[in-house]
Amino acid sequence: MSFLTIAFPATSAIPMAEVAISSIMASIRPLLGLGLFASLFVVFKPLLSGVAQALKLVVAPKKTREEKTALRHLRNSLAIRRIANDLDRSSPNMAAELRALAARG
Repeated sequence: MSFLTIAFPATSAIPMAEVAISSIMASIRPLLGLGLFASLFVVFKPLLSGVAQALKLVVAPKKTREEKTALRHLRNSLAIRRIANDLDRSSPNMAAELRALAARG
């Protein structure tokens, strides 16, 4: 330690300040990168959602009205057959009517 340390205390404090500033910047740098990424995501969100929607349509295209109607009829007939199978032991006449109704579609 020299007498200049007493005369100029700032010169002895500079290395300590550099260490503190570098450690602060090292901890802030990932947060700045994350903030930049989040702001880019917010800015380009409509574009990214449109691309995701287009990819979804490529993988699984929308069903037509006829396909949806046919699928609904199939589900209904399967449900009626399931009910008929449950009623088979207790009331066979009702089960037969339900099977006939399911067969009509």
